[in-house]
Amino acid sequence: MGEERFTKLFKIDCGDIYLQEFTVKDAESIYQIANQPEIAKFLPDWKSTKEQRVDWIADYEIPANKVFLDAVKTTNNIDNHMLKLGIFKKATNELIGWCCTGMKEELPSPNREIMYAISNEHQNHGYATKATKGLIDFFLKKQI
Repeated sequence: MGEERFTKLFKIDCGDIYLQEFTVKDAESIYQIANQPEIAKFLPDWKSTKEQRVDWIADYEIPANKVFLDAVKTTNNIDNHMLKLGIFKKATNELIGWCCTGMKEELPSPNREIMYAISNEHQNHGYATKATKGLIDFFLKKQI
């Protein structure tokens, strides 16, 4: 979990945490976090079975991240693309949550929504703030 295997994964350094593309190996951790009552209450669409989570990561989230990152490299037009990244503790490479961004109908373009979830055992340590700032810094540096 959280380690780079055969391909170089997109990563944003945020101090004692980092944001990184999901891999299928992250499915178990995402499943566990998404089914915590305090997460499921606010992000019910993330609640799933383990099998559904593996399928979603492999069939939707990984390909969608690749499309987003390709758009950043080639066009800077990311309006219709989402980016979903895991939040990992640098010291242990443990996935402790996620931070995502995409367009939201309620917001005027080019404003993007940033959403996040942090496992209940890792809340109140500033990880969501660090992750959000890291994602915003990425957008500002890329001038997206």
